[in-house]
Amino acid sequence: MRSKITVIGSLNYDVILKIPRLPQCGETLPVKSAVFSAGGKGANQAVQASKLGVETYMVGCVGEDVQGDYLVKTTEKYGVNTKYIRRCSESTGMGVVNALESGEVYACIVRGANFAITRADVDAAEEALKESETAIFQLEIPGEINEYAIDKAKKCGCRVLLNAAPAAEISEESLKKCDILVVNEVEAAFYLKEKIETSEQAEKGALYLSEKYGADIIITLGSLGSVVCEDGKTTFIPSKKVNAVESTGAGDSFIGAVGYALIEGMSLTEACKFATCCSAITVCKPGGQPAMPTLDEVKETYKD
Repeated sequence: MRSKITVIGSLNYDVILKIPRLPQCGETLPVKSAVFSAGGKGANQAVQASKLGVETYMVGCVGEDVQGDYLVKTTEKYGVNTKYIRRCSESTGMGVVNALESGEVYACIVRGANFAITRADVDAAEEALKESETAIFQLEIPGEINEYAIDKAKKCGCRVLLNAAPAAEISEESLKKCDILVVNEVEAAFYLKEKIETSEQAEKGALYLSEKYGADIIITLGSLGSVVCEDGKTTFIPSKKVNAVESTGAGDSFIGAVGYALIEGMSLTEACKFATCCSAITVCKPGGQPAMPTLDEVKETYKD
């Protein structure tokens, strides 16, 4: 029986700036502190799955630089199999995150080595895909590689979970090959061509996307919670009320936790409830990957 996860996607060296507010145009704003950490949606999601106890493979590219060294070592530290991370001549991808005291984040990314991934890298990871129950993707690598990798994962018998973030054009054919599509309210608006501001709008949008692509849909709504459309039935899952420190990596924690929960045999709706607990713990600590919980931490925090 398959019980592994393969994540194909991005690895970034993150610079997180703690600021009281966003600077105005032309203003130089002193930061309260700067934190340097491992990130990238792909690596974050792989780390969360691994910290929960799933054997997880990471497929992607980093540069032949100190940032690349750091990302590989950090990912390995959290138990992720890094056999399929390739070193290349491009500089390692970078994320610059402005983290406000309110917990909101404003981020920019430098693609770097993430856009050096090739079909050959995907082919090299075929054995990992054949061992995996679930393959997880995001949109921080080239679109054509994602489409090729999604097709490869389906042929290898994987459940395909696409976190369509950041929002970008992807072929309808590839979207229809996905078993689960996850977007936040901003990304949902991109694919729906209309704003999503309430849970009611999210439920309507999730049902529409589910019918259009033949997939189960999750729309995350930040501090409000999330909406899941499973087998044509929509459910709103409220967030856990916590004292958020920052939301860096919260969405990725949610994705990795969903992957774990599905392998444990939970329904998608139950998986989202479990993932909500994981992301709630993540936002209570600074940093992305270090803040993501282990299974014991989740059980201790949410004993009921």
